[in-house]
Amino acid sequence: MQQYKGEDFKGLVSKDGLVLVDFFATWCGPCKMLMPVLEQISTENVGAQLIKLDIDEYRKEAIDNGIRAVPTLVLFKDGKEVSRASGYQPREKILSWIEEHK
Repeated sequence: MQQYKGEDFKGLVSKDGLVLVDFFATWCGPCKMLMPVLEQISTENVGAQLIKLDIDEYRKEAIDNGIRAVPTLVLFKDGKEVSRASGYQPREKILSWIEEHK
């Protein structure tokens, strides 16, 4: 799983295929619960690149993407947002969500 460090956000998510972005905050309880789930998924070959973005460090990117709650997972396909989910999501739901958009 890649940590967002201020790179060109649009460039990262506009790659061919699926990119799942986890908008999180270090102080957020559900974000902490979700992190090991996403870490595990990132070690599997699920067909999506996973990126985590700290909303406190990168407030502009969070605002530009309409993030109003954390955690929020946003799934991009070929550079376009195709789906989003807020709150803790179990592993099986995330995997089926990715599979649904392949």
